[in-house]
Amino acid sequence: MKTIGAFAAVFLATNAFAQDGALQPRSWPELKAETLARAERGAYPVFHLDIKDVREALDKIQSLDADEWGAAWMSVGEAHLRAADARLASDQAGARAEYMAAWRLLALGGWPVATSPKKAESRAKAWTAFEAYSRLAQPQIESIVIPFEGKQIKFTLQRPPGVSRPPVVIGIAGSDLWRDYAAIAMKPFVMRGIAVITADMPGTGDSPVIGRPGSERLYSRIIDYVKAQSDLDGDRIIVRGESWGSYWAARVGYAESARLKGVVFQSGPVDGYFQKKWQETAFKTREFLFDYARSRLHMLGVSSVEEAYDVMPSLSLMKDGLIDKPTPPMLLIGGFRDSQVPFADLELLLQHGSPKHAWINPTGMTMGRSVTVKDEWILEHVILPWVRQQFATAE
Repeated sequence: MKTIGAFAAVFLATNAFAQDGALQPRSWPELKAETLARAERGAYPVFHLDIKDVREALDKIQSLDADEWGAAWMSVGEAHLRAADARLASDQAGARAEYMAAWRLLALGGWPVATSPKKAESRAKAWTAFEAYSRLAQPQIESIVIPFEGKQIKFTLQRPPGVSRPPVVIGIAGSDLWRDYAAIAMKPFVMRGIAVITADMPGTGDSPVIGRPGSERLYSRIIDYVKAQSDLDGDRIIVRGESWGSYWAARVGYAESARLKGVVFQSGPVDGYFQKKWQETAFKTREFLFDYARSRLHMLGVSSVEEAYDVMPSLSLMKDGLIDKPTPPMLLIGGFRDSQVPFADLELLLQHGSPKHAWINPTGMTMGRSVTVKDEWILEHVILPWVRQQFATAE
């Protein structure tokens, strides 16, 4: 995980993961209660965790200190890591489950961005656990590194067993759930004969570029890689974005229309999101558990909210008429009650460019999720059928 770089010092200047008072952060008792409540109902970003582990980690934290957060989740996660190592020789299934548990806890220790040494350490150990899990997964999750403009692009690749030259979905992860999360979440594609690549979005994880117009070129390089592989079907590629990753999926769709069979856009920003009026509200959202502002500043490579306000308009898909350019078939997914991205952005995308498909949850929030509609349901019942249909049409 890239935690120290040209602009990382901005986030190490303070050891607290609360924002300044103007951004109305939760107090520690409020954040503890909200984290526990989300864990109990399996809600973002505290999902798929043993509630006992969550309680143990939260009980170790007494304040909004970033190092306390990182150290607490790391302590609980390392216990699972040790258990996994102990089981490895005699019980691979048990070791695999323990590595998974360790990864989820350690990753949460570095969430949503590594703002302190302990958070950075927890995130690095999360990768150790994830790679150990990946070696035991069926099929294995490969880590691929390719050159890019003097740097590197790192991504994961999962190949469906028994399928020669499968089609490929390139998943672009969101701003705070990176390519390892996306690799696990997209496993259902693999189980249906589709190869899956997952990559970080610009300004997050190990991405070699920050979030600026033109950064979608790194996914063009991944498309080049797919088309060069004899055991992957480079003529059937779909790009799928999640949240902010959808914005980049759309930009890839405009740039690579001729080489793609589809784009899945799920609660990404388009235009209104990037304007100061929306951002002044968005930076105060409580739908995001905490550190919303820090994660956005890190992604953009800026040091203040005011700088973010200045940069954001340049990212609009309306700029230079990009939104009116042709795309391959697109599936738009969203929630009418989204507090992180204006619903009007999704409507705007529907009103421009090529014809599109849409699935909207009237009671949904960001990603279309709600109390009764989870991410997994949307993937299984909305995204997967659409992707398979586009690939079948392309055969």
